[in-house]
Amino acid sequence: MIFPENWRGCGGLLGIRRLSSIARAWSWLGPQKIDDQMTSIENMQTSDVSAAPVGHDELANAIRALSMDAVEQANSGHPGMPMGMADVATVLFSKFLTFDAATPDWFDRDRFVLSAGHGSMLLYALLHLTGYPGMTIEQIRSFRQHGSLTPGHPEVGHTPGVETTTGPLGQGFATAVGMALAERQMAARFGRDLVDHWTYVIASDGDLMEGISHEAAALAGHQKLGRLIVLYDDNQISIDGSTALAMSTHQQGRFQAYGWHVIAADGHDPDQIEAAIDEALGSDRPSLIACRTLIGKGSPNKEGTASAHGAPLGVDEIAASREAMNWPYPAFEVPEQILGAWREIGRSQAEARQEWQARLERSPEKAAFLKALNNVPGAALETALNTHKRNLADEKPSWATRKASQAALEVFTEAVPELIGGSADLTGSNLTKTKALDVLAADTPGGRYIHYGVREHAMAAAMNGMALHGGVIPYGGTFLIFTDYCRPAIRLSALMSQRVVYVMTHDSIGLGEDGPTHQPVEQLASLRAVPGLWVFRPADAIETAECWALAIARADGPSVLALTRQGVPTVRDAGEDNRCSRGAYVLKEAVGIRKATLLATGSEVAIALEAASQLQADGIGTAVVSMPCQELFDQQDTAYKQDVLGNDVRLAVEAASSYGWSRYVADEANDVVGLSGFGASAPYQELYEHFGITADAIATRVRERLA
Repeated sequence: MIFPENWRGCGGLLGIRRLSSIARAWSWLGPQKIDDQMTSIENMQTSDVSAAPVGHDELANAIRALSMDAVEQANSGHPGMPMGMADVATVLFSKFLTFDAATPDWFDRDRFVLSAGHGSMLLYALLHLTGYPGMTIEQIRSFRQHGSLTPGHPEVGHTPGVETTTGPLGQGFATAVGMALAERQMAARFGRDLVDHWTYVIASDGDLMEGISHEAAALAGHQKLGRLIVLYDDNQISIDGSTALAMSTHQQGRFQAYGWHVIAADGHDPDQIEAAIDEALGSDRPSLIACRTLIGKGSPNKEGTASAHGAPLGVDEIAASREAMNWPYPAFEVPEQILGAWREIGRSQAEARQEWQARLERSPEKAAFLKALNNVPGAALETALNTHKRNLADEKPSWATRKASQAALEVFTEAVPELIGGSADLTGSNLTKTKALDVLAADTPGGRYIHYGVREHAMAAAMNGMALHGGVIPYGGTFLIFTDYCRPAIRLSALMSQRVVYVMTHDSIGLGEDGPTHQPVEQLASLRAVPGLWVFRPADAIETAECWALAIARADGPSVLALTRQGVPTVRDAGEDNRCSRGAYVLKEAVGIRKATLLATGSEVAIALEAASQLQADGIGTAVVSMPCQELFDQQDTAYKQDVLGNDVRLAVEAASSYGWSRYVADEANDVVGLSGFGASAPYQELYEHFGITADAIATRVRERLA
């Protein structure tokens, strides 16, 4: 028996796993043994027909009942989508999705993304019914309550079985594109014996209205991500009412134009749903299955209306719904027979997981595969960094830090094969591609560099998906000003504690003639305000290399590297320690008694050094502190911070908004040399003069403060 790449089987009883999933688990046995096993399963199915009394409707109604009960008890939430998509989810989980509820982190599981995160009770009901660890009925009763595993929107790392944090519409959809990219890249690297899974998404009308869905869908179509299947909840209802109030888009035609395989199905007909997913599994393109549904299905007076969307149904309507669904059980009660059928679904792939584990143990790729999953660069990264730093100290280049970033990446992409780069159509400006990186495309799936096109938001979300999938370390570039286009996804990187590296070049008025539309001013302050995000602004090539190494090694969150367009001198020696790891350090100590301290970042460090030389010539002992990462500096102990900052006059210098520097200086209005408004179009040297970010201006300000 021979199975095509995208084959998933042909039929099977409700509650019995797709035969193809079993075949995939046995693929290592060889054709004859597969035939024997398949015959055995088919015989077992035939003999068990009379012993399978739990039907599709009962399984789906368990989801509906738990969803409406939990929302009612919480007195908030969204019952409509879980009730409307219960049929689709039941078919997906019972017949197609490869997972083992007892082992939520099994690497070769299929990924299920609930992009319509407001309908979180759909997912929580499924996790409880199939038996995920800790997902007891008490957690369902505690929906939306502090400390529960069932928060208002799904949160990865908080609830077993949640693959990504969703709620901001469109984010889950775009994140899933990244998961599918990572799956295909890893399969090309390690083979289908170890990497052989699919990514499924449930998306709403709202998801597809969001602009990020357009970016991500176009990228997925171009990449021909055949293992991405989106189940579109086409209920034609939004909070305000009918989607016709605001949308007349032909969604199926839109996705066809992107190069997707598009199918329509009745979202309440299990046979149509099954046939549609089967068809999608046979396509070499991403698939959109438009599932026509009734929001709040089962609620006799509210189904198909906006009143079912985002509020409890109410006691009377829940009673009517129980009667309409023939569900005569008390709130939060699922009969043992129905729960048992769901639990069997949850454990039916345990053997497939064990067979995968056995294949991994036998695989010659085991060591490299586990290293990729663990994502601990270790000694190779440190050795590469130290060698590179010594070379830079000898050469003393006056590169722009974007060029220094490329030089560091040339070294690190060789040392760390998990690094996957890319840019939003600015490769030649961000300098994110290296000799080690071939392009990752539909016909070269094993590449390590992605051309995202002018799709900054989708790039950021896709990188979240790649990081969540595991096995790769994504980085991507654009201009720092366009972090505003990436912001929701950057925030989710931090909220989800994902290792994503944002390479943001052209970081200030130093980009010059492109003018204020492209010159960041408030971006650094706003990024530093994001909890858990490390914002690096290195001063020279050596600091750039150190900051890159810190970003790559960090396993618990994202980083931004803000890099210059203009050249900067080398201000550092090599040293064995990574001095940037403490966030700030004394780059140049005062000669004699320290009377002033200049704090600076990035391209302004060299200007601060020049100002310090002028002040020293006047007998004013002046130290210069390079502060490439405020977040890391804030983590240091009080004694270290005091030693670095000193006790005398402090002045901060940064070609950006002064907002946020007040915790390091006495008076934000007078002790920060920066920008209070937007930039202008001119050569950068003229702009620094115009805005008073010069050594002379800094020295004058210090003298005034000491007077």
